[in-house]
Amino acid sequence: MRKLISLLFCTFILFSCTSRNKLNDAASETGRKEDSILKESNKAIADRITFFEKVLIGPKFSQIKMSGKMMVETGAPIPALNTTIYIEQNQKIWMNLTAVFLNVSRGIATAEGIKAKNNFEKTYIDSDFEYLNNLLNVNFIDYKALENILIGRTFIKLNDSQFLLTRNSQGFKMASLVNQKIVKEEKTTEYKVMLYYANNYDLSKVQIQDVNSADELEISYTNWEAFNEMRLPKNVKIILKGTKNGEILLENTNFESSKMATPYSVPNNYTKIEIR
Repeated sequence: MRKLISLLFCTFILFSCTSRNKLNDAASETGRKEDSILKESNKAIADRITFFEKVLIGPKFSQIKMSGKMMVETGAPIPALNTTIYIEQNQKIWMNLTAVFLNVSRGIATAEGIKAKNNFEKTYIDSDFEYLNNLLNVNFIDYKALENILIGRTFIKLNDSQFLLTRNSQGFKMASLVNQKIVKEEKTTEYKVMLYYANNYDLSKVQIQDVNSADELEISYTNWEAFNEMRLPKNVKIILKGTKNGEILLENTNFESSKMATPYSVPNNYTKIEIR
């Protein structure tokens, strides 16, 4: 989602091993250990370059239609909703929610902001991304970040000097070494951020903790599927903790690449909700 800084590949020097007699083996043990450390270091550098290329350079596509269900938990009874999410890359995100063949809600997002209507309550919003940031207790969501959240791509700027990259048998972990400061309208918010990736570079979980409060946002991705030379998560789970608590689970059961109409209009008798 961000402009990727060009990464230069390193030149590797490999040391060959030859057979030695027992005296030479004993004398060169330290040298072999140093060679092994150097090789592992070179491998780690190579893995780091590949890692950033894989997680920061997003897929190219014209449009994606994702059909499935949405489950919302806020403490109040909310039925499962049928969802249609349609994305035209870098242009718009259109979402339609239905329950028992009744249209519950519809919305559209562009670079300018978000428009959405609630047909049950006869209300609508027309706002910049402040609405979504307030909903998620953050202040860094823009159009591209929202698009990347839905398709399971890295939606947070990764500064190589401010994050520590480690790897284990489960995959990769990026952890912020310093608090990530985001300034918006003279308000500064600081976060601790951790991102987890599988060995094939699929994003598995993002944890964002506000250092000055108990507010936390966690987004996890599971059940990835290959589609049109890219990979998409079938399950996206958003968890809010702190001053706001709740869960949103998206279960995408079908992906298509066909173009579709994205109608959106608000009846005259609907009431606008002002965002504060």
